[in-house]
Amino acid sequence: MIVIPIKEGENIERALKRFKRKFEKTGTVKELRGRKHFVKPSIRRREEVKKAIYIEQLHREED
Repeated sequence: MIVIPIKEGENIERALKRFKRKFEKTGTVKELRGRKHFVKPSIRRREEVKKAIYIEQLHREED
């Protein structure tokens, strides 16, 4: 459970923004979307490797 202490005189929009940021960092929505459909472990690994290759290429282009 996410608890956001509201400070004295704090704007509710600012507190809501802090809550949304904290909630996004937990990764709950991402996990729920990932659980919608079963993905075979081999396919998941293949996607991770593709992502790693892509990121590596980005880093090489920077140099």
